[in-house]
Parts: sequence; C-alpha cells; structure tokens
Amino acid sequence: MKQDNKVVSFSGQKPFSRFDLPPALVRLRDASGQALKGVLGRFFERADDALFELADRAGSNKDQTVYFDAMRELRLRRKAMAVSVLQYVSQAFNDIGKFRPRHSSGALDEVDQDSLSLVEHSDLEQQVAVDNLINKLRNRHQNPIQLLSMRVNHLVPGVELADSQMPLSPEVICGGVAEACADLDIDIRAKLVVLKLFDRLLADTLGDFYQDANRTLISEGILPDVKRPQARSPEHASGAKSATSAPVPPSSAWQGAEGGAGEQPHSGQSVGYDQIQGGVSYATFSELSALLHQKGNPDAAVESASTGETYLDTGRLMARLSEAQASFGHWEGDEVASLDQQLQPVLKEANGQKANIGQVDNDVINLVSMLFDFILEDRQLHPVMKALIGRLQIPVLKVALSDKTFFNRGGHPVRKLLNELALSAIGWSAKRPGQRDPLYEKIGSVVDRVLNEFTNNVSLFDELLKDYCHFTDLDRRRGELIEQRLKDAEEGRARQERACQVAESLVKDCTAARDVPGPVLEMLNEAWTKYLQWVLLREGEDGERWADASELTGHLVWSVDPRPVEDTTRSELLRAIPAIVDDFRRALQEISWDPFATDTAVRDLELAHVDVFQRLATAPSQPERLSEPEAAEPQVGLAESNETETIPPVLSETVDEALGTEELEAVSPQWLDQADSLRVGAWIELTRDGIKLRCKLAAFIRATGKYIFVNRSGAKVAEYRRQELAAAMASGAISMLDDGLIFDRALESIIDNLRSNRKD
Repeated sequence: MKQDNKVVSFSGQKPFSRFDLPPALVRLRDASGQALKGVLGRFFERADDALFELADRAGSNKDQTVYFDAMRELRLRRKAMAVSVLQYVSQAFNDIGKFRPRHSSGALDEVDQDSLSLVEHSDLEQQVAVDNLINKLRNRHQNPIQLLSMRVNHLVPGVELADSQMPLSPEVICGGVAEACADLDIDIRAKLVVLKLFDRLLADTLGDFYQDANRTLISEGILPDVKRPQARSPEHASGAKSATSAPVPPSSAWQGAEGGAGEQPHSGQSVGYDQIQGGVSYATFSELSALLHQKGNPDAAVESASTGETYLDTGRLMARLSEAQASFGHWEGDEVASLDQQLQPVLKEANGQKANIGQVDNDVINLVSMLFDFILEDRQLHPVMKALIGRLQIPVLKVALSDKTFFNRGGHPVRKLLNELALSAIGWSAKRPGQRDPLYEKIGSVVDRVLNEFTNNVSLFDELLKDYCHFTDLDRRRGELIEQRLKDAEEGRARQERACQVAESLVKDCTAARDVPGPVLEMLNEAWTKYLQWVLLREGEDGERWADASELTGHLVWSVDPRPVEDTTRSELLRAIPAIVDDFRRALQEISWDPFATDTAVRDLELAHVDVFQRLATAPSQPERLSEPEAAEPQVGLAESNETETIPPVLSETVDEALGTEELEAVSPQWLDQADSLRVGAWIELTRDGIKLRCKLAAFIRATGKYIFVNRSGAKVAEYRRQELAAAMASGAISMLDDGLIFDRALESIIDNLRSNRKD
C-alpha cells in the first residue's frame, strides 16, 4: 500500500502555507526581506574592496589570481546571488514547519545510516566554513535570535519548530549563502575566500538585522514585554546543534544594555569566557569587565576612588576629559605619559582628594589604559610613532565611555583608524634632518585634528579614516610602482644571469676533454655563447629552439674534434659540415653579430675542418691514436644527430651546493625554514653598522634565490640569498615585525593576560 506523504497535526491544525501565514509573519517576511537585501548589498560593496586588498597583499601570483577570480565572479553574480539568498529565506517562511535548511548540523542519531557516503573534500571544506559561520552568528547574537524564535513560535502554536527552522535563523541565512555560493564558477579556494568574507563582513552587521526583526513583531503586538529568552529544553532545540553547543554566558542578560552606567555583574558572577575563541571580537565589554573582577585578578584591586567625597558621573567625567584633551592639542615631544598619569589631574579635586567615579567608568579606564600600555610597549612601532599615537589616549577613552561596543565591534571607526595608523607606521624610519616626511606629517595632522575637534562626534573619525586611507592608498600605489620597476629589473637581471650560466655551462661541458682549436674555442666562448643566451631568453630551456641550439653546439665541437674516430667518421663529416657551417652562420646573423666578425669565425671554423681532414688522411688506419678512453665522453656524431644530448644540471639548480656545505651546516634548519616561510610584503627590522632599518620583502627572485628588500618608498636597501638571510636571522641582525592589526593584538593580549591571572 502506497503511503501518502502527508503531515498530520494532532492539534487539529494543518501546517501553514504561503497563503495562510499569520499577518504578523507576513509582515516580518516582507520587512526582513528588504532588510536582508540591504545587508547583502552592503556585503557585496565591502567584499569588492576586501578582495582587492587581499589580492594586493597576496604572497604569490597564485593567491592573487584566486582573489581576482572571486572578485570578478562576485561582480558578475551579485544580483543572482542576492536573489538566491532571498528566495531561500522566503521559502523558509512559506514552508514554515516543513522547511529544513540543508546545511544545518543535525545530531548523530538523526543520520540515516543507509545514506552515509564519502563526502568530497571540497564539499567538506565548504560545509565546515558554513558551520563555523552559523556557530559564530549564534554565539554573537544569541539573545536577539532566541527572542525572535520565541515570537515566531508564538505565532505558529500548532507547528513544532526547531531552532534551525526559524525562518531567520543563522542556519537558514547561512544555508541560503551556501546555496548561492555553490553556483559560483570558481575553484574551491576562491569559494572558501567568499565564504570567509561572509564570515568577516556579515557577522558584525546581522546584529541590527535581528534587533529590527524583533521590533517588527513587537510593533505587531507579539510578546512586547518579553526582554529575555526563556530557558528551552534540548528536545525543543533539536536540529540546532550550534545553539545548544554554545550556552549563553550569565552576563548575556545585561549585555544588551552595556551603554548604561549602572548595570554591572554582581560579585562572584561567573562568566563563560572559554566561549571567547577564535578571535577577540567575541569579547564584549561586559565579558571583559567581568574578567577584570575575577577573584585573584590583580586588576580587580583597582577600585573606584571610594575615598573621595565628590562623585563624577559619566557626563562630568567626559567634560573634564575634554578640558584635558584641549591641553594636549598644543603638546609636542617624543615622550608620552601613560593614561593613568594623564588622568591624575582629571580625577583630582580642588582639595587634593581623588574624585569618585562609577564602576563601569573605572572598568573602561582600566581597559583603555591596558590597550595603550600594549601599544606603547609594542616593539613593532618606532618610538616617535608611539608618541604620536599615544596622544590619542584621552579621545579614545571618551569614545569607549560613550560607546561600549567599541571593544567588540571590529568595524568601529576609531578601532579602524588606530589600526590604519599603526599599520602604515610599522615601516617608518626617521628621515635625515631637513628632509620632508609626508607620513609623519599626515599622522601628526590626524592626531592634531582629533585633539582639537573631537567632542562627542564619532563621525569625525569616519571622516579622518576616509581621508587617511586615501592618503595611504596613493602612497602605497607610488611605492608599488617603484617596487614593480625594481622587481622587473631584478627578474630581468636574474634571467640574464641564468641564461649566461646555462650557456657557459653547456659550452664548457661540450668542450671538456676535447682538443678544440684556439680560434674556435674563443668563438664558442664569445659569439656562440651570446647566441645561446639569446635563445634562452626568448624561448626558455624547454623550447624547441634551445634543443636545436644545444644539438648544434655538440655538432660544432664534434666537427673540429671527431672522437672517437671510426671508419665512417670522414664520410659523416663530409656530409654534415656544410649544414653545420650554414646553421652556424645563420645563428650569428640572427643575433645581428658583426658581419666581419662572423666571416672571420666561419673562416676559422673552416680552417679547423681542413686540419681535421688532413689528420684523418694521414692516420686513417690508426683511429685509436685520436680517440680518448671510451668512458671519457659520450659519442656525438651524425649517426646520433636525431637525438638531443643529455645536458648536465645547470648552476641555479645546485645553488645551495655552490654556496658550500659548510655554510649550510652552520645555519640551523629552523632559521632556514623561517627564511623559506617569509612572505612577500612582510616587514623586518635590519640592523646594519649599529643602525636599525625597517624594510619589507618586495620580491623573491626564484631564478637566483635572492630576497629583495625595500623601504617604504620602494627603494632597494638590501638583498640576501637563502643562507645569508637565515644566518642574519639567527644572529639577530634581522628580526621579524608583526604587521597584524594593533588594536586586535592588544585586545587579544589583554584577554590572555586576564585569563592567565584568573587561572593563577
């Protein structure tokens, strides 16, 4: 009996269809569709810039090609991808209760054992990337997602919805993204780059999307008074592994109100900080604050000014900070005081006592102080640049006091500006007295504008960021043009050296153990070697022309010293010499060799041939006198003229051996590995004659094994071979510089230190 594929509801209510969805759900579907369309539009705009930046910083041509392929495909498929995602989400609404995201992770006991099959490696990588994005969204926006699920479930009481089946769940949205990416006509590496961009660019923007979705249902009167999600049983959340595997930290109830000054975790509260993994952007201010107050943490001993009589609320504190900021507007010098030192007069009352401040404000001060302590102690920055950036401590503190998302919002304009300033300053070195320094002047002007103009208008940082990025973009392009010219010149020189080595090696190997007349040998080492180099530069070693030129070189040598001599040698010479001479003349004419010198070389070659025939005529029956031992040289003659000679390995293939085994043994393998792992664009600090220079790897010339280093202006300052570079690293003459985002590195260091203090 055939079983009907029907769903029976024991509550007496059939599943919803697109025609009988509750009006509030229809409103949510339409409103969220428009909002999601805007989110995707902003993603594609940012993705284009991000892919161009990744391609610009790519360490190899292969990686650059991957990024450009992804950029081109996204541009072509932009509209189709957006439509695909929106249709996927719309289907989740229209088939609510029946729709299951294809990329949601189910429990192991839900898997049909009969359907198990080997998964393609590329498919597995894509699935892992999508699952990671789902987990990140659930961890980051868990509170609004659960509130939205409660309201949607309230609208469809007769439908049992798993968390992953909520129409706007991360599983649905990420499933739509995966479906859209599956249609991209690019290889797996480029697809993973696109998925990673969704990971980077969507995670921060979907928070407002979920908040707006909740407001839409609240405006329809759906659970307007619910402020926090109810505890849900694991059974109800089945099919949403990502939701149950990342429990909400106890602080999540007050994370949504971090902007308030009075809401704090009560003493002894435990926070699930082990969930802060894979990146510092997960650490909200609430979580950082709770880490500060963990038992045994030395930073917990830093209290508010409880001994003072005057209490400074956030508004009055901001006013005092603005006064202090103005005083730094005219400050000069390469030394900068720590934030604690700068705040001493701010928190000091007229009677000499220290003013009281709220616990939230005190925690913000501690965190910003630790951030700048890291920046000012960071060896990646020159002391002069540290002093410039250090002048921004009070403005950054004001931003953090007024906007607690400053600590966990990766796209915050203040964070981005600090990162850009530090990133461009990493390669800065002091100029000679009297020499203009555009970068120093630009960073100085940015700092001065912040100190003189910033009150509470964070939009100023957006303006400064845009202007500074325009400056650095022009500066980078100028440097790249110079670097490219340098790279082209070095590669051309390397190809010339390589061609010279290969040509000379071929002539040397062909003439070894041969009695070649002096004029012919001179011709081979000069004119003929030039011809061989010309063929190599035009055709390469794998070309047919190079094979012909190599064969003709062997025939030229054989024609003036035909050993071993056989009974047929004379007749073979008579047949071969005219073609050899004609090919030789055409070859020199092809490279426009001097006509008179060409005639002289041909005459010398013909005289050598006459001498060979005379010797063969005087001793035709004694070939053994003219021949070398059998193993001295492989036979080269007309009988084998259709076979290409075996050419020995060229010099560049054994460059390590040419440098000497003693030098190789003197350098530890770990330093050789570090030299091999050095990527193009990496910054180093080079100590030469007691002077420290900052430069970056502009190119690695494979043909010669040279590493070419340039300064910020693109001018060449040093070059090393592999062993030399490794030896310099081992001796400390070269040290690596970390060009990662300085704010993120600082925040990560703070979290690690606070965790370590908690464990201790």
